[in-house]
Order: sequence, then structure tokens, then C-alpha cells
Amino acid sequence: MRTNILLFCLTVVLTTAAQTHFRMPPPLQQGDSIAIISPSGAATQAMVDTGCVALRRWGFVPVPMPNVLKSWHGFGGTPQERTSDLLRALRDPSIKAVMATRGGDGAPHVLSRIPVDTFACYPKWIIGFSDVTALLCAEARAGVMSIHASMCEALGYEGTRDTVSRTLYATLTGHWPRYVVPSHRFNQTGVAHGTLVGGNMSVYGGLAGSPYDILDIPDIILFIEDTGENISHVDRMLHMLEVRGVLSRLKGLIVGKFAKYKKPDNGFEDMYDMIHTYVRRYPDLPVCYDFPVGHAHLNNFPMVVGAPVTLNVGQESTTLTFFDSE
Repeated sequence: MRTNILLFCLTVVLTTAAQTHFRMPPPLQQGDSIAIISPSGAATQAMVDTGCVALRRWGFVPVPMPNVLKSWHGFGGTPQERTSDLLRALRDPSIKAVMATRGGDGAPHVLSRIPVDTFACYPKWIIGFSDVTALLCAEARAGVMSIHASMCEALGYEGTRDTVSRTLYATLTGHWPRYVVPSHRFNQTGVAHGTLVGGNMSVYGGLAGSPYDILDIPDIILFIEDTGENISHVDRMLHMLEVRGVLSRLKGLIVGKFAKYKKPDNGFEDMYDMIHTYVRRYPDLPVCYDFPVGHAHLNNFPMVVGAPVTLNVGQESTTLTFFDSE
């Protein structure tokens, strides 16, 4: 059965998906345990507690890891403590998924201590965004799907009943989103099929050339978002994508939200105007702008990283379909 939800001109259709070449962790069921970790910034007790309350409302059993409240130079514990929590969560057969408390900085510290094949050995849903993009990249390079979505911090303070939260719950339980969003004047129409990867630009950009580099995965549809990065910084990251040949290899591009950047003083109208100067050089590339994914809970709909998707950018609207389910 499908549920149609309309909110701020976004339509979400929930469907059930088939298996793909990326390994899909099993859907969660009532009573399943979700490990709570702080791989990036240090979390507060309130952040953990309210996130746990939200997960219990959904019928899950949150399991805070031993170091979840540690703090070391602003990070969620030493690199060793954060690595220990993630490995414990992955290796424990009673844990079915892993959710981060918050973003911030520091997740790459963990990656340097965990080989990529570890994620393949223990395929579980890892849920998070922002700096946690680093862990999603590791899962993708291991051939395992993950979920770019809100974490404990947002679920705890924003609630569990809004459309974004309900879509996350549906995704965790095996009902996949199909998004329909309004057109944007910079959109480039077309249809693309590929593997969805992406997240925070500055995070996955910093993994270039490493074993966790997602931009070398073939046939990708890339989604991008960021916060606190000025137009000149994003320009630099786009230039990196261009000189690496990534832009010319993309099957499709989804441009999400860019938050907390200074008003342009370099002649560009806004961030999207600058991005458009790059991607318009690839007129055959389907591009969707202003997609609801980014650093604001109500504009951060779940994205299944590693899933096969179809991006259909039309004149009136854009549709993103997971697993080609209709």
C-alpha cells in the first residue's frame, strides 16, 4: 500500500523495494535495537535522552554505546573511543542499525582506524548526515547501503511525527520514498538511472583519493549539500569535481540546500547561480535544484545512499524514484 503525503509542495510516495547489487541491510522491525554513537562532535545528555525517547516512540530499542557522552577537544571522545563504539555496534548481532547523535567534525578519525571491508562484514544501516557523511561513504565503498537522514539531535528536538521523520521511519522499516518536488529555473531536464551517493560536499570532498572516495563509483547520481561554506569554498569544491572529471561522468546531479553562507559579494545572485555556471557546461546532464536535503530537519528528507534510483527532471516537476518502483 502506498501513502501520498503533500508538504511544502513535496510529494512522498512510499513503496517496497527489491534487492540490488549494493547490499541492503534488513528492514527494522518492532523491538529491534539501534546503537547510539557520537562519531563526530560531543553530544549532551539531553541530546541522547531525547533521541532515545523518539526512537522508543517508533517501537525501537535505543542502545547508547559506552562512550557516547565522552568529550575530547570537542569531539565525541578520543578517536580510539569513537572507533570502539562503532566497532562494538557493528559486531554486536543484537544491534540492527546505528544512529549518530549529531554531526560536527571528527568522523574521518574513525575511518582511518577501520578498514573498508569491516563495513562489508557487518552490513547494518548507518543513519546520519553532515560529518557522518564520512561513514556513509565508507559503507558505499564497502557495497552497503546507508541512510542520509536526521539524527538523534533533530529527532529529539523536532519530534517524530512530521513528514520528514515519518519518512525516515518508513525507510527504516523497508518502505522506500519516491519524491516529487517542484521545478526550479536552473533545472536541466532529462532522465538518469544510477546509484545514489552524496551528502555533505566538504566531507566527501576531503576523502578524495582515499579508500573511502565515493566519486570513483561508476554510474552515480550525486546529491550535494553543505552548511557554513561560502560561495568561494563551494566553487573550489566544484572545480575539484570538474578537474577530476567527475562532473562529466555523472549520470545526474541533485542540488540540495546550502545553509548559513554569507550573502554573495562576487557578482553571483546566490549559491545556485554559482553552481549553475559549472553544470550548464554539461547540457545533457539532468540536474535538479533546491531538493529538500540539507542542514535543516524539515528540509532533510531521507536519502538511501547506494540505492539504484531514477532521476526524472521534467519541465513541471522532478521525481526521484528509489529501486525503480512504480
